[in-house]
Parts: sequence; structure tokens; C-alpha cells
Amino acid sequence: MSDRLERLQQWTRAQLGWPEADLRSASADASFRRYFRVQQGGESYVLMDAPPDKEDCGPFIRVSRLLLGLGLHVPEILASDLEQGFLLLSDLGTRLYLDELDDSNVDRLYGDALGALATLQSCGPQHELPAYDRQLLLTEMSLFRDWLLGRHLDLAFDERAQKELQNSFDRLADNALEQPQVCVHRDYHSRNLMLSERHNPGILDYQDAVTGPLTYDLVSLLRDCYIRWPRQRVEDWALGYFELATQTGIVRTGESDEQQFLKWFDWMGVQRHLKAAGIFARLNHRDGKPGYLKDIPRTLGYVQDVCSRYPELSALGELTQTVITRL
Repeated sequence: MSDRLERLQQWTRAQLGWPEADLRSASADASFRRYFRVQQGGESYVLMDAPPDKEDCGPFIRVSRLLLGLGLHVPEILASDLEQGFLLLSDLGTRLYLDELDDSNVDRLYGDALGALATLQSCGPQHELPAYDRQLLLTEMSLFRDWLLGRHLDLAFDERAQKELQNSFDRLADNALEQPQVCVHRDYHSRNLMLSERHNPGILDYQDAVTGPLTYDLVSLLRDCYIRWPRQRVEDWALGYFELATQTGIVRTGESDEQQFLKWFDWMGVQRHLKAAGIFARLNHRDGKPGYLKDIPRTLGYVQDVCSRYPELSALGELTQTVITRL
């Protein structure tokens, strides 16, 4: 056992008063955070290990309190040691949406997730979160260029191609910024939603929340990098959410129509999926986590599909096709 893990176990035993408590790995994510589960009798807790030199627990704690205040189902923080980077959390269980979704239950489970999203967007504390501004949007898309095209595929571009790519990035950023700005979870998908018997879904991994585009979390959920549904079904869900957002005042009367909303949704997905594909490549080359490479073709498949339907994004679509053939 590493020294750090031993310190986490001793801290956990002291917090719970369970001298014999042992930690079992619960999960790891794409950051430097690790999660462990400790159980005794009918009680179960989760430990977050976030090394202070690599991860800041402050945003997680702050956003947790904000979301709990909205009545959303997120972990409660039961104890913390920020100097060591340890948090003791309530346990939302082990049933990931990704493992549970199928044709028979997806409408119900997505319905629950969309209801929670509407609560976040209609009631969320926008002014207490950083802005999802142009610089951040462009920086995220540059991950696609730098890590997937450059580092992973070693693709070289002439000045004209680089300019076309930057123009596509600028158009996608414009699309994001023209949307109503709401609270954005920023990773609202099947690996961060837990199936719960009560108050479904449990919501995880929200520490990077921002104030940003209306459709960002919606496209994260419905055009998930880890599971894919037929396009018509996805658009039906998206338009159903548009109706809900209009009824609840998230979208003001006259602010958008169905056609505009679907364009926002489509183009927002391209921005997100470019970012995600770049992150998957970075995880492989920088962090030694190759498991995400298999998700790049699905992720870029969304980009190719959307770009084929919008002439303004045709150059990006052609580039994406080249990338997919070389993966």
C-alpha cells in the first residue's frame, strides 16, 4: 500500500470510527482524482483522493453545496481535509447510467435526467460560477488540433487549411455565445449519472461547472461520447426539452424556435466533440490512459454527421472524415 493510500485509510477510519475499515477502489476518472468505497454493515461511503498539488477540491465543495441547495441528488460532503486532499462523501451507489441504459428504459431514464437538467438551468446560481467565455471555448477546441491532429496523427497543415480550421472554431464559438446562458454541469453524460431508486439520477463530476450555453449539457447527454442513439430519436428528445425549457422560462418567448434550437444543439455538439476527441488523445499521450482512444471514432462520427448538414462546416467535415480514416 502506498504511503498516500495508507494515510487516506487512517483518516477514513478516524472520521467514521471504524478501526478496521478497508478501502476498495470505486473508480478513477480522467483527472488525477481517485475514488474509494468503504462499507460496514449496511452503511457505505465514498472517499475522494485529490492530490492537492494536482487537484483543487474547492470547486467541488462549492458546487456541491450549490447543487444540494437546488434539491439535486449529488453527494453530501461529510468530512474534508483540504491540506491532504481527502473528502468523505455519501455514496450514490454503483449503477452507472451507461451500464443500465437500453431501449426499454432510455425514455424514462433520460426523462429523469432532463428534469434534473431543467432544475439546474432554471434555478441554478449562474452568478456564482465562472463564465464559459470565448477564450475557453477556443482553448478547448484547440485540444483537437494540438493533441489529436498534431500529436496523435502527426498531420501537417498548410496556412490555408489552418485558417479554415480556425474559421470553423470561430463559428462554433459564436454559436455557443449567442445562446441563452445558464448553469452548465459541463460533463452531463452516462458516466456521471447514477441510477437511483429514489430521486433519480444521482449526479457526479460537476466541479468544473460554469455559466454557459443552453444546449451544452443537453448535447452531452443526448449525443454521449460513450453511447449512441438514432438521430431522429435524439432530435425528438432535444425538441421535447426545448418545449420544457420554453414552458419553464429557461428560453424566453420569441428567443428561439425549433429550427434555431436544433442548430444551437448541433453546433454545440461539434464544439464539445472536438474538445472530447482532443482530450481522449491527450489522456493517451500525456497521462498514459489509452482506454479512451476507442471512443474517438464515435465522438467524431457525430461531428462528421452534423458538418454534412451545414455548408458552413463542410471544410471541418472533410477534415473529420480524413481523421476517421486514419484512426
